[in-house]
Amino acid sequence: MIESQIESQCERQILGVNFYGGDAAGAIERICRDGGLLVVPAAPALKDIATNASYRAALAGADIAITDSAFMVIVWNLLEGDSVHRLSGLRYLRELLQRPDVQKPGNTLWVMAGSSNARTNLAWLATHGNEVPSECVYVAPMYGDRVEDEELVELVERLRIKHIVITLGGGTQERLGFFLKSRLTYRPAIHCVGAAIAFLSGDQIRIPDWADRLYLGWLLRCVSAPRRFVPRYLSAPKLVPLILRYRDRLPIER
Repeated sequence: MIESQIESQCERQILGVNFYGGDAAGAIERICRDGGLLVVPAAPALKDIATNASYRAALAGADIAITDSAFMVIVWNLLEGDSVHRLSGLRYLRELLQRPDVQKPGNTLWVMAGSSNARTNLAWLATHGNEVPSECVYVAPMYGDRVEDEELVELVERLRIKHIVITLGGGTQERLGFFLKSRLTYRPAIHCVGAAIAFLSGDQIRIPDWADRLYLGWLLRCVSAPRRFVPRYLSAPKLVPLILRYRDRLPIER
């Protein structure tokens, strides 16, 4: 009870999203205990909260949002004179993968971005004590404007999975997670961790702990694949006028 009160006091409403104020262990314990949707909004996707209605609904409807965006944390703290701490999706995933109930074969469904990604990520998971049965791997299709997937719903319902880990891009994975939360007849823990698994497996550039702690993951990604990531991160400053205007309020759709 005391821990819950402390976490509640540390939470922040930023752009209408209730960001979790505790550490990775606390976030994991809460979502694994209660089920629901955990999201990890990155600045390049979060900047679209005012213009993408389904993305905005997904963030507002999430049970836990963690402060993965170093840029958002820095801007918020400077503007508000606050001391919000960053909790990265990479740190969250590292701790999540240590849980015996996540490691147990058949308990966790992995939603992967493609067949190649899946092979690399699954090989890494297997070498780190996480054997994933083939029926617990789902390669997501290319979603359009509507992120809905009845085939995935049917698979989850059939397997009665306890954990769903979604490794898709920001802006898509949150909407897919929210769709699952809305459609499923029970309440698994849905973890939208994006590319975090790729930073561990080597599917993307590996991000060491020190770089994650120093908010430098974005820089390593840009250096490793500039054409892919530089334009994405150059769009992040669009988040600044949104925070200036709306602060703790959910932006009005434009």
